[in-house]
Amino acid sequence: MIRLERILVPTDFSECSVRARSYACELADRFSAEIHLLHVVPPMAFPGYVDPIPDHFAHLEEGAQRELEAWNDPALEKATRVARSVALDTPFVGIIRHARDNDIDLIVMGTHGRSGLTHALLGSVTEKVVRKAPCPVLTVRPEGHQFTLP
Repeated sequence: MIRLERILVPTDFSECSVRARSYACELADRFSAEIHLLHVVPPMAFPGYVDPIPDHFAHLEEGAQRELEAWNDPALEKATRVARSVALDTPFVGIIRHARDNDIDLIVMGTHGRSGLTHALLGSVTEKVVRKAPCPVLTVRPEGHQFTLP
């Protein structure tokens, strides 16, 4: 039997992430699972600096934390346990690290559905997570099938 106790929903606050959150909320409700919402702020070095500017990233992390606190869904309100986290890391690495450190049972994340040159240039965080995650990953496309209860 499948047991889901902790479900991770990485977010970039896009519409794709909102759809993934809806799926995760339904699964969490059915399995009485804890939901982990995670936003990863990618570190960027600025020209002339070897290391990232700490004050700049502290500001980005604080802003992301505020946005994550306000990122709600009616289904989240009925969830008994919701953990919200912000990490400063390469996005796919931060997601995988959070999944490992928190013994996540399922990652539910949106995919932008990019292909061709855009995919080749930007890469795919979702694809990297699917390949390297320590647990199953449910990907949710931006359009198409809606999740409905029978």
